[in-house]
Amino acid sequence: MAARDTFVLTDVRTRTADGPVDVAVVEGRITAVGPGLERGGGVLAGAGRLVLPGLVEPHLHLDKAMLGAEVVGSLDDAVAATAERKASFTPDDVRARATDVLERAHAAGTTRVRTPVDVDPTVGLTSLDVLLELRDQWADRIAIQVVAFPQEGIAARPGTRDLLVEALRRGADVLGACSYAEDDVDACRGHVRDVLDLAQQFGVPVDVHADFAAGPDDPRHDLAAEIATTTRAAGLQGHVVLGHVTTLAALDPDRRRRTADALAEAGVGVVVLPPTDLYLVGASAPVRELRDAGVRVACSSNNVRNAFTPFGTVDPFDTALMLGHMQGVDLDTLLDLTTRDAAALLGDPAHDVVPGARADLVLLDAPDARTGLLDRAARTHVTDLRAADPDRPAQTGAR
Repeated sequence: MAARDTFVLTDVRTRTADGPVDVAVVEGRITAVGPGLERGGGVLAGAGRLVLPGLVEPHLHLDKAMLGAEVVGSLDDAVAATAERKASFTPDDVRARATDVLERAHAAGTTRVRTPVDVDPTVGLTSLDVLLELRDQWADRIAIQVVAFPQEGIAARPGTRDLLVEALRRGADVLGACSYAEDDVDACRGHVRDVLDLAQQFGVPVDVHADFAAGPDDPRHDLAAEIATTTRAAGLQGHVVLGHVTTLAALDPDRRRRTADALAEAGVGVVVLPPTDLYLVGASAPVRELRDAGVRVACSSNNVRNAFTPFGTVDPFDTALMLGHMQGVDLDTLLDLTTRDAAALLGDPAHDVVPGARADLVLLDAPDARTGLLDRAARTHVTDLRAADPDRPAQTGAR
């Protein structure tokens, strides 16, 4: 670790402390939080600002972002429009658009991203190779998990499975699935089983786009409970996350409860994606019911300025407040959904301003967390403050 990873951040507020505290960091990890900590190394002045663990985007399509604010009528239309665009993707094009979004995400205070990257015979591994490069280039600012994702199906797109295997061999962190992408429900079930089998072989977690419809009329969009059962059978409890699951909102209360219970028992997490869910379906999965059942839930931007989400901003606070308006979720929960709960779905349950956690911390120009969220307060990465003058162990109040 560089010397700049050891310092004391002074005079900050947290979501739980009664008054100002200091945060001691040694080699990139928090070692102590409390008032009046010893200041033996570099000192950074928090100037009374709020400190949060870095914001998290657990479901953000970087490869397909910034294609233009194209308005479409349905999920199928969005998939078709994007499939046509993928035929012209080049490494430079993907790199430029993904970098644009990463810069916006960093400015919003994001320190972790999981990105599903399309892998299919049309685009091949072009986008995946670029995102693996960016994962390494951005490692000191945003920790990126790359998901090899079969958006258009596996059986429906012959050759995709071999590409997924090669993507994992090249270093993809996560294996994706799209449980509704096949031609019939039996093929969709086979898709999920195949992905879970591959995940076991390669020892990686699984991220599934699932049940992305306004109701259960199409059985391909009514598989969440079955995915939970299949997850348990595969011994992958705690290693599977579902995105969307909007169908759940349209089930009768008894079926919603039973599905939520099944997800909780299988340790399957859920990421709701309000900008896309609202735009294409008009609803999101019921966050409070899922959390009450014991399901780990987070929210994320999903897509940014393309046919799936024409108006995305890559600001987790915008996404959280949209969810709050849709479902009446309280502000404290919304903050959890964009920080520690989201990080837990990515494999880090200790993501917080606590000893032992990684010190990917963000300062907000706000007196408290709720105000910071409501005002979408300006955000400053603590690591950026330290990087501005890494060798001088003097106090700085730079913003």
